[in-house]
Amino acid sequence: MKKNKKITPKQKNALQAIYNSIKSSGFSPTLADLRADLKVSSNQSVLNFLDSLEKQQLIKRKEGQARSLQILPLGYKEIGENPLIQVVGTSAAGPYIESYSSAFTEWQSVEPGVWGEDSVTKSKDNVFIIRVQGNSMINIGIDNDDMLLIKDTGEFKSGDIVVAETNEGTTIKRFVIENDRIYLQPENPDYETMIIDPEEINFKGRVVLNLSKVNE
Repeated sequence: MKKNKKITPKQKNALQAIYNSIKSSGFSPTLADLRADLKVSSNQSVLNFLDSLEKQQLIKRKEGQARSLQILPLGYKEIGENPLIQVVGTSAAGPYIESYSSAFTEWQSVEPGVWGEDSVTKSKDNVFIIRVQGNSMINIGIDNDDMLLIKDTGEFKSGDIVVAETNEGTTIKRFVIENDRIYLQPENPDYETMIIDPEEINFKGRVVLNLSKVNE
């Protein structure tokens, strides 16, 4: 595996400009924004910088989407900044609520060291944050308005705390498989267990960490 080439000052400036834009506005910068930040006159010059950053695995671009630059773990390391994780919206810790929106504009800076597991800290695009609404999980320390770090994964086991989605919306519960029963278990005796049909539910992710409790 080839070692990445040393980043140039201009490339580092471009990377920092992308970070600053996402953190302040929720969106990556436009080509015009980057032209101004980098003091270059053409879009092609900006695109050349972005091509170099992408080849060095410092950023990722989504084809066909405007303002879709994403900084990868190596990029954050290069500019000495904590990763910015998408806050995609609110999910219930109680009855289902309307599914969270993917049209996010909010990001949160998270120190990699608090994430706990290498598979998450090294991930490029499979973690996000949701805000909790409700109190059905208070017995395990998930309270109303807490911010949860979620890993988008296709693998779940009995006992995981999950974000589950049905036609009714989303909810945060403990996923349990017991004999022939599959259900979502609240962690508050005031709420009832939800029996689920695997064909009618979609797991959006597994709770990795309650960010609101990290610094308590």
